[in-house]
Amino acid sequence: MLALKIIAILLGLTFALFGYFIYFRKKYSLINGFEADMKAGRKNEAYAKRVGMVEFVVGIGILAAGIALIIFV
Repeated sequence: MLALKIIAILLGLTFALFGYFIYFRKKYSLINGFEADMKAGRKNEAYAKRVGMVEFVVGIGILAAGIALIIFV
C-alpha cells in the first residue's frame, strides 16, 4: 500500500506540473510534435491550452487521491 501512495503522489505532481507549465507558462514544446503540427496548421493554441488544462486537472485529482490515501488509510 505504501508503494501505491508514493506512486499516486508522484504521478499527481508530475501531471500537475506538466499541466501548469503547458497551460500557464505556455511551454508548448512539452507536447510531443505540437510545434511541427502547429506550423502545418493541424493544431492551434486552443488545443495546447486544452491539453494543459486536462493534465493540470487530472494531476490535481490524482494528487488529492494520493493525499486522501495517506490520511485515511
